[in-house]
Amino acid sequence: MPKIRLAVFDMAGTTIHDENNVAKAFQNALNSHGYPGVTLQEANEKMGYSKPQAIRDLLYIHEPDKSKITAATISAIHDAFVAGMLEYYTTDPTIRAIADAEAVFAGLHEMGIKVALDTGFSRDITDIILKRVGWDDYRLVDATAASDEVSQGRPFPFMIEKIMAELGIDDPKAVIKIGDTEVDIHEGHNAGCLMSIGITSGVFSANELIPHNPSHLAHSLTEVLDLVRTYESQTEA
Repeated sequence: MPKIRLAVFDMAGTTIHDENNVAKAFQNALNSHGYPGVTLQEANEKMGYSKPQAIRDLLYIHEPDKSKITAATISAIHDAFVAGMLEYYTTDPTIRAIADAEAVFAGLHEMGIKVALDTGFSRDITDIILKRVGWDDYRLVDATAASDEVSQGRPFPFMIEKIMAELGIDDPKAVIKIGDTEVDIHEGHNAGCLMSIGITSGVFSANELIPHNPSHLAHSLTEVLDLVRTYESQTEA
């Protein structure tokens, strides 16, 4: 059994507290650009995806004239979303890490496992979040990847592969992925990770994540640490 060397966590909803604010900002950006029919549920269903791809997907549902779905339209909506998110993550006093996130990161480091974050956000939003929660010094987090740093975001495996290359890890079976959306789960599977763990502390319930075949379900980050400890004890037996 391979030893776990890297844990890749999602950000909003998994390691960063989110009260549906990301989905609301995403919905508002689409609503304000002439698509009032986009619902919060639809916005939630696109959480985890790179935001330009999510915008494109929703426009194909809500725009009957497909000729209007242009790069310029997608860019304008995305710019509005980014502006809203930059404002939110810069100023909102409720921005904080999920309870136990830092303790779990420290526990993984004690076992010799590196910790990384990947996200459907672009790098500018990612860096503001890291600064707000004090993770920008990279003591608790060894690497991060944003969706605009690779050719395609989740569910494609490219962010995980980027992190692996940066940290010198060449075996995906030494990597576990943790996230609260279907695309997190599929990203982990597509990267060939040892585990692709669905966490139910975000926007989706266990029943909503199970159809996407997570290798494990966890109700908290502490349970993720327990899963890793159990696996590590088995490899040493």
